[in-house]
Amino acid sequence: MNDVSLPAALTQREVLIHALYEAAELEHNLMCTYLYAAVSLKDGEAEGLSAEEAAAVKRWRQVLLGVAIEEMGHLAAVWNITSALGGSPRFGRTNFPLDPGYLPACVVVKLAPFTADTLQHFVFLERPHGSTEQDGAGFAYERAYIRGSGGARLTPMGVDYSTVGDFYAALGEGLRALVARYGESNAFDGDPALQLSPEEVGLAGAKHVRCLKTALAAFAAIVEQGEGAPRDTVGSHYQKFLGIRTELRALMAKNPDFAPAHPAATNPVLRRPPRPEGRVWLENPDAVATVDLANACYGLMLRLLAYAYAVRGPSAEKSLAVDLAIGLMQAVMPLAERAARLPAGPSNPQCNAGMSFIALRDSAALPAGPAARRLFVERFAQLSEGAATVRASGEPRAVAAADQLTSLASRASQGFDLTAAAAASAAPAGAPDVAAAAAASVTAAVTAAPPSKSAGVETVQGRQIELQFEAKRCIHSRFCVTWAPRVFLANVQGPWIHPDAVPVERLVEVAHACPSGAIRYRRKDGAPDEPVPEVNLATVREAGPYAFRAALQIDGVPAGFRATLCRCGASRNKPYCDGSHHEIGFNATGEPPSGKTDMLALRDGVLAIDPQANGPLRVRGNLEITGGTGRVVARVTSASLCRCGGSANKPFCDGTHTKIGFRSGETS
Repeated sequence: MNDVSLPAALTQREVLIHALYEAAELEHNLMCTYLYAAVSLKDGEAEGLSAEEAAAVKRWRQVLLGVAIEEMGHLAAVWNITSALGGSPRFGRTNFPLDPGYLPACVVVKLAPFTADTLQHFVFLERPHGSTEQDGAGFAYERAYIRGSGGARLTPMGVDYSTVGDFYAALGEGLRALVARYGESNAFDGDPALQLSPEEVGLAGAKHVRCLKTALAAFAAIVEQGEGAPRDTVGSHYQKFLGIRTELRALMAKNPDFAPAHPAATNPVLRRPPRPEGRVWLENPDAVATVDLANACYGLMLRLLAYAYAVRGPSAEKSLAVDLAIGLMQAVMPLAERAARLPAGPSNPQCNAGMSFIALRDSAALPAGPAARRLFVERFAQLSEGAATVRASGEPRAVAAADQLTSLASRASQGFDLTAAAAASAAPAGAPDVAAAAAASVTAAVTAAPPSKSAGVETVQGRQIELQFEAKRCIHSRFCVTWAPRVFLANVQGPWIHPDAVPVERLVEVAHACPSGAIRYRRKDGAPDEPVPEVNLATVREAGPYAFRAALQIDGVPAGFRATLCRCGASRNKPYCDGSHHEIGFNATGEPPSGKTDMLALRDGVLAIDPQANGPLRVRGNLEITGGTGRVVARVTSASLCRCGGSANKPFCDGTHTKIGFRSGETS
């Protein structure tokens, strides 16, 4: 295609932000197309694949999902650069299929199921500069056109580029020119606290952009990881798609009838399209209800991400908005899979339905404060209610999505403060924010609650103390049977806990030493019960679980002051450890390298731990993470901790749970 040289106007801040909006839309569009192809893939031998084909298709799905997550990281990087320049990031996009002019003529973006042609289209989109790869059949552009103008313009306009790498190179030159003209401090004068960071999300691109060096590093990472990467870049999107293509061709040579995906619609739409060409109108009521719910979840996800950029961080509210957005994506995926397996309707008997990723007319951030929080709480409740219709089918994917939405609605209702002023939610780390303000009330609930009588908790009365033992939380650290062997009688028939066999203070010491919280107590002699920890700690145990000590709130429920949570991914009692790390031979150091260890302004308060469905432990609150020897690994106010066992950045999540298909067995 015709290349247009970098216009002088791209050195202007307004025009640069306009170009970054296009970069955001481009990354966003690519992410959606990769997800759409991934959910169309068949699932195992039950859907007509041979064992060999099923194994290959499973790998391809994980590759596509991994690439989509990396595109999300690219998108976060573009958002952060936009924010660093003083702009509001672009969260919306034009609905599929894109009309000519939004992108260069050679960049065709539409929703299509996985086929050899779709895969070739992905190879073409991710090709490096100078590649001779051709686009896939069916992805030809409608008409040739040239964007931009050779003359000087004040009005921002799109420009042409042959590859996405060329586009980012032009943006980099524009940033250099902006800095040369105005100086670095004036060019990057946006508030860094508004950007996404590792405090909120475990995406590679979610790093603070403060200067030209960090902005150019973000562009370079995007290019090297995917679009326009050099041919020999191992692990680039381009190379990954070439690998799938090689496997696909080999399997099709063995079985010419091999069909790895369901015939999902190309560019599905929910209403009768005014321009029907290239679109599939969904008429099947079941498919319509499924896609409608998926689209509504997607729209709320965008609103929450936009809101996160309106709230200064690190803060509980900013982290909560991001957590809920990620949770919504985990509801979207089973709905999108279901849509690809349902008939489109009588007008299109040749294909199935598919999620259309309808974007809101405006996804810009809502003003930070109680009104926005109320909208979020209301919307989650509406989605949860709407999911009941889809859930009624009993289909496993529909049930999983509905359960996830019910959990998210509860979490939003508990987490968003509808009374606090907006300024409170924007408080910097260490200031009394939503979580810290709730500390006293939650701590009181933990300490003043009557002893649990629920199934699985054994309660034994002594003269001065009441002991509670919850077997499912026990990890057999053996403090009880070695420190108080006359109280805790191992391997005996009948009663095995005898609280009056030792002085009560010794028994209290034993309870405090129990890392899992399986042993708890209530004083009956007027002495105080277990005190709230003055410093919130998470100890990374060698080849074992996380040991937390804090005023714990796990999945929205007060959970005492001690808990050991699974990090190997194998526990049958998630999120708690059950010792499965021994069975599977889990091997992970208890002394990870130290990272950010700046002292926190506050070291106690409620520690909220929300296990993400098929994902990490999302932790919010003041926390010191230590190695098994007590050495400080990190001090954070929010973090995503790996619990699939696969992260290369333990104890922190790096997204590997998606690539390896981790299943938590939970709905929240």
